[in-house]
Amino acid sequence: MADLAIGVIGYGLRGSLARHAHRPGEGSKLVAVYDPDVAAHQRFREAFGADLAATTDLDEFLKLDLDAAFVLSPDFLHEEHALALLNAGIPVYLEKPMAITTEGCDRLLSAAQQTGGRLYLGHNMRHMPFVREMKQLIDSGAIGEPKVAWCRHFVGNGGDFYFGDWHAERKYGTSLLLQKGAHDLDVLHWLCGSYASEVTAMGDRMVYGAEQGGEEDPWWQGERNLKRWPPKSLTGLNPKMDVEDVSMMTMRLQNGILASYEQCHFTPDYWRNYTIIGTEGRIENFGNGEPGTVIRLWNQRHDYAAQGDHEIPLGPETGGHGGADPRIVGEFLRYVREGGQTDTSPVAARYAVAAGCAGAESLRSGSRPVRVPEAAPEVTAYFDQA
Repeated sequence: MADLAIGVIGYGLRGSLARHAHRPGEGSKLVAVYDPDVAAHQRFREAFGADLAATTDLDEFLKLDLDAAFVLSPDFLHEEHALALLNAGIPVYLEKPMAITTEGCDRLLSAAQQTGGRLYLGHNMRHMPFVREMKQLIDSGAIGEPKVAWCRHFVGNGGDFYFGDWHAERKYGTSLLLQKGAHDLDVLHWLCGSYASEVTAMGDRMVYGAEQGGEEDPWWQGERNLKRWPPKSLTGLNPKMDVEDVSMMTMRLQNGILASYEQCHFTPDYWRNYTIIGTEGRIENFGNGEPGTVIRLWNQRHDYAAQGDHEIPLGPETGGHGGADPRIVGEFLRYVREGGQTDTSPVAARYAVAAGCAGAESLRSGSRPVRVPEAAPEVTAYFDQA
């Protein structure tokens, strides 16, 4: 079996993901990179081979003989880069979020449907062991019929990760409710078996302020010192910040389940907690992939029981994001070769963005309820049959 020739668009923060596709002689290898930053070319060649193609010209990259490509560029470039690949007939691995607007997602879905292209979304949390175990337990009926769900996301290092670079500006990512929340909204949708139909939200920037802004240009190139505390002491942040550092949204899903999502970017700890309550029990995770992660299941009556009726410990995993990164790359490469159904879904990724966009619209308009537009049935049918 000849190796698939894989290209990479954007060899920056998520560049390490593409390394899982570099298995010369085992089915795939990285052969080219497109990045406007020539320093990224040097890092790419040092990692995978000094003679590999590297260019600052997207058109030149698209003319290469590629079997597939990873889009790992910043969020505001996802739509542009994925559209170019689809129109060139190249299968796409698109990092989340799919785009920074619902309309952008719909353009990508339509392009894939019209060209017959293969579009794969990088929602790697669907491959995290604790999420998969929760999904299996819920689908098996362990808590009866799901009725209520919520996610609390404690974003420790939020200032360093999201208020020190382009993420802090709406024009580059719409909202952290979308950018950071896309993973969690997708997981909530997946665990509940449905998509949000209406949302109401509120949020504010409560800790980080313009006075913490940096003066360097570009200001996001500085080194991150993740030991700084408390959050108000951070300096060198983006002086143009206009996104919220706290966001809360409630949702009614298409199947009637009520759900909520909360994120805070100035917590001392960094993890997320999903809780699903059904007609016969409750399930919840403690930890999100690190050693000691456990799923707790309650399905008997209690006045108070912190430990749950059942404890499902998860063993240690190797690879990024609790072993999810090598798994998701493996599924993508299988999809490129064979097609067929995948655990991630472009349609689901679109609904995660649409819910986040609706939430941002609601919280910026006085918590007005906002409907989540449905995807076109013809593109939904295309991916259902893929």
